[in-house]
Amino acid sequence: MEPNRVLIADDHTLFREGLRALLGSIRDIEVVGEAASGKEALKLALDLQPDVILMDIQMPDLNGIEASRQILRTSPHIGIIMLTMFQDDDSVFAAMRAGARGYVLKGADQAVLLRAVRAVANGESLFSPEIAQRLIGFFASFDVAVRHELFPELTQREREILAVIADGKTNAEIAEKLVISIKTVRNHVSNIFSKLQVADRAQAAIRARQGGLGGESNLTRSIN
Repeated sequence: MEPNRVLIADDHTLFREGLRALLGSIRDIEVVGEAASGKEALKLALDLQPDVILMDIQMPDLNGIEASRQILRTSPHIGIIMLTMFQDDDSVFAAMRAGARGYVLKGADQAVLLRAVRAVANGESLFSPEIAQRLIGFFASFDVAVRHELFPELTQREREILAVIADGKTNAEIAEKLVISIKTVRNHVSNIFSKLQVADRAQAAIRARQGGLGGESNLTRSIN
C-alpha cells in the first residue's frame, strides 16, 4: 500500500521539525515537503500534489485559509487539515468555507492527528474533539434559533406547549410535563390558536410539525 503523502505548512521551524519527526516514524505516512509560508505552501501543493496538507492558519505572505482556498481551486482532490492554535468560531467556519476537511488543534493527542491524516486521505472529514463540540453546540443553537423564527409571534412557553401539542399530549399531560396548572395550559393553548390562526389542535400540531417541533405521535389524537 502506498503511504499517505503529507505536506506540512507552518512558519515555526521547531514545530515543523517535531511534526516531521512524528509523521516520519509512522509507516503509512510520508512527509513529502515543508512550507514556511502560505505562498510556499501554494507552490509546493501544485508541484508535489500531496494527499494531505497540514496547514497552519497564521503564516507570512498568505494566511492558511486563503492558501487552502487557492490550492483547492486547482487541486480539489487534496485534503487539507487546519493544524492551528485558533479555536474561535470565525476561524473554524472560515476554514470550512475554504474547503478544509479537518481541523485539529496544536497540542491535541498524537492519535487524534494521525487519525485525522488517515481519515482525510481517505476522503473523510475529522475534527478535534474540542472543535466537534463547538460545531455541535453551534448547530444546536442554530436549530433553536430557526425554530424561534418560524413562530416569532409565540412566547417561549407557548412554543414549548406547541411542541407538546404536536406530540399528541392531553392538557393534563402537558400540565404534568411542564409543571403548570391545567388552567394555565388552556390559556396558553387558546393564545396559540389565536396567534397561529388555527381552528383546533390538529391544525396547530400540523403547523408545529411543519416548523420542526414535536415527535412522531399521532397528529389527529383528540385532546380535551
